[in-house]
This record gives sequence, structure tokens and C-alpha cells, in this order.
Amino acid sequence: MATASARHILVDTEEKCNELKQQIADGADFADVAKEHSSCPSGGSGGDLGEFGQGMMVPEFDKVVFNEALNTVHGPIKTQFGYHLLEITSRSE
Repeated sequence: MATASARHILVDTEEKCNELKQQIADGADFADVAKEHSSCPSGGSGGDLGEFGQGMMVPEFDKVVFNEALNTVHGPIKTQFGYHLLEITSRSE
């Protein structure tokens, strides 16, 4: 089974998500931005979601985590929880 590790930032609006993505692109640290802005409890640990298997997260996450480039900030990704920035830190097949 494929597994991956990722971290994310969860916010209420697409606009806020894009704003934070730009801050990271401009050199802000992903973990620091997550600690300050993410509404998910994982924000306290820099947005770290740990390792998880395919199918363990919402479909919108799986689509990105198991198909897109590593160590790149993806998003905004809309789920029933809000808008996410997602960075895949590792993946195994």
C-alpha cells in the first residue's frame, strides 16, 4: 500500500489560502505559517500530518498527495473542512 507524509495549513477562505501561499513563496517558513494561521490542531506541530496510507484522508487530499510533486506547496485545495495548502514531504509506493 502506498504511504505518504505531508503537512498542511487549513483556513476558512480561498483568499486567505492564496495569501499564505504567497508568503511561503516569498520565503516564509511553512511550519511557522501553519502555527500562526492554521485552524487545524496539526497547526501546533507546523501542520505535520505524519505518515498515512492512501484512502485515509479525504479524496481531495489523496488526489494531490499520491499524484503531485514532492516538496512543493499545492493549493488551495477545497474540502468540507475549508481551504488547504498541502506539502507532500515523502511518498512510498
